[in-house]
Amino acid sequence: MVRIAAFLAAGILVAIYFPGVFGVQQAVILSTILVLAYFLVTIFFRGRKVGFASGLVGLLAISSLGYVLVLIRTGEGDRTLLQSAKEPTKAYLAIVRSSPESKAKSWKFEVEVAALKNSRWRQAKGRVLLYVSKDIGEVSWKYGDQLLIKGSPQALKPPANPGEFDFKRFLSFKSIYHQQFVRAEQVRWIAPADRRGFIYYSHQARAWAQSKLNKYVAGEQRQAIAAALVLGVTDGIDTDLLNAYAASGAMHVLAVSGLHVGIIYGILLVLLRPLNRFAWSRWAVAAISLVCLWVFAFVTGLSPSVLRAVVMFSFVAIARPFGKRTNIYNTLAASAFVLLLYNPFLIMSVGFQLSYLAVLGIVYLQRPIYNLWEVENRMGDWVWQITCVSIAAQIATFSLGLLYFHQFPFYFLISNLFVIPLSTAVLVLGILVLAFSFISPLVIVLGKLLTGIIYLLNETVSITEKLPFSLISDIHITTLQCWLLMAFLLFLILVFEFRKIRWLYASVIFGIIFCCVQWNHFFDSVSRSQFTVYSVSGHYAFEFIKYGQSYFIADSALLEDTDRQRFHIRPNRLLNGVARVRGVESLPAAKWTKNMLMVEWQTKTIAHISKKGDNMPINFQVDYLIVSNNSFSIDKNWTNSKKIGKLIVDGSNSRTYINKMRKFATAENIPFYSVLDEGAFTLTN
Repeated sequence: MVRIAAFLAAGILVAIYFPGVFGVQQAVILSTILVLAYFLVTIFFRGRKVGFASGLVGLLAISSLGYVLVLIRTGEGDRTLLQSAKEPTKAYLAIVRSSPESKAKSWKFEVEVAALKNSRWRQAKGRVLLYVSKDIGEVSWKYGDQLLIKGSPQALKPPANPGEFDFKRFLSFKSIYHQQFVRAEQVRWIAPADRRGFIYYSHQARAWAQSKLNKYVAGEQRQAIAAALVLGVTDGIDTDLLNAYAASGAMHVLAVSGLHVGIIYGILLVLLRPLNRFAWSRWAVAAISLVCLWVFAFVTGLSPSVLRAVVMFSFVAIARPFGKRTNIYNTLAASAFVLLLYNPFLIMSVGFQLSYLAVLGIVYLQRPIYNLWEVENRMGDWVWQITCVSIAAQIATFSLGLLYFHQFPFYFLISNLFVIPLSTAVLVLGILVLAFSFISPLVIVLGKLLTGIIYLLNETVSITEKLPFSLISDIHITTLQCWLLMAFLLFLILVFEFRKIRWLYASVIFGIIFCCVQWNHFFDSVSRSQFTVYSVSGHYAFEFIKYGQSYFIADSALLEDTDRQRFHIRPNRLLNGVARVRGVESLPAAKWTKNMLMVEWQTKTIAHISKKGDNMPINFQVDYLIVSNNSFSIDKNWTNSKKIGKLIVDGSNSRTYINKMRKFATAENIPFYSVLDEGAFTLTN
């Protein structure tokens, strides 16, 4: 199963990164030929030494199956409402396909389009990410409810700024290609779910469970942590608290995944241990475990992360009755194989990758690390076991953590000594609160105990975050470097496993290649000068970067919005190795003239206008003029003495004003650039 799952994953990855190699029909024909070839070789050459050839043909057939699955899923996703619609969409009928997620100014939903209206109503299909303004108040829409929405969804755009997260690509793996922001008057509830299936009742169960936790846990943020640890609902957690969990290395406990399901499964095995004296106990324990695990998944709303973990441990539970010959690696591979057959795009999920790598790391490394030191004291042995689990999981997920999160929590060993036991207690108490919610006196006591433990958990995380050098941040590695780092660590582990010098040579080679790639990035990206006008809707921001120094200017609202800076601005700083950020006024060549900022940068003159009523000098000449807040007034007496090399309008300008400035630039033969339409403007030397 390890080989089969690996070849299926390889076929999926080839289809994702090289989708044009084969078409759907060609891929299906190739798969059919490989399957037939496998059976022909197996039948006609039975008993002869063709095991390797037949095995290779069979595994290639599995790879081609993975390729076909991706192409089919992609083809279905491409046939969405706007790609097929030839006329503008005036309204559409949609079905709610997710629970509401609270954002700063809106509610976020995934909806499935059932019909749309242009000149007439017609059937359509596709998924839309819908943002509903909070002007509508609290929403009570449930999974499966039908909505009538006015307006046309917009196709998702690629990243607008250098290094920015590719939200379009991320949503394409969920077959979502459009999004829309609507106000209260643009959306109307039409009807409840016409067919209330399994998923509908699962969402209802999660809503009930969350209401019970909110009732018996005191404090908004403690309620949010309880919902995250027990139900996997993380949208209510404060940003500062999330950052504290990330900095302390405890972020993994906030997503219901393999850790939580493994804890539940372990508790079930302990509780069912008295049954072991019966001959039929193995199958009974497996059946009870499966029922309990899937009931837990049902109550959490069947979220993707919980489904991954439950499927993984379901295979573990099913494998146990078969005895000692079962292999944990085959069991894990079988669960991954089933999940990828169900949804091949899961392989691109960060949670999927981290879950399986963490479990593999714990299974393979925890015992050898534990055997390095024998602790006779029971308490010391327990601490050493948790430490070994943390080390094993961290080694396995280290490179992915750097790639996706650009940081490394320095005190993860210390924090996990407290976080893992406390989060386990929160999970168990949370389940008990739900199980005994009908016994009022008992559930009140359990709720108070749960509130106190969550308080201890949050305090532990906050104290760890405040320790000096708690977080090594702003780390940048590429996907290639991530693979190189994985190979380096893998061969280093094999040195201790097989005690052969050749594995050390391989590890050193990959380490050297990693360093060379990093130095190449340093000389190519870090050792250069760059001027960037960022594309941030409703705001202006631009930055001068030189040798790791940043000179940044933005409107006051964006300067206070750390989340938007983290999403739009920080990735470019990581790419350019920015170590220090200053205000643009720190530039020696920067000066203010009549409320206009003038900067001499790499032999170019750059001007910025952000306030209306700015008066230009008669002989105004710049290479680049950045206009913000609709502030540039077109001079009716525009003369040839005023020259602009390029006119740049940023995201703080209105759409009407941008169109007006485009016409002006065209009339005056001035090169024009709109960051809202074309993405960030970058000038590199």
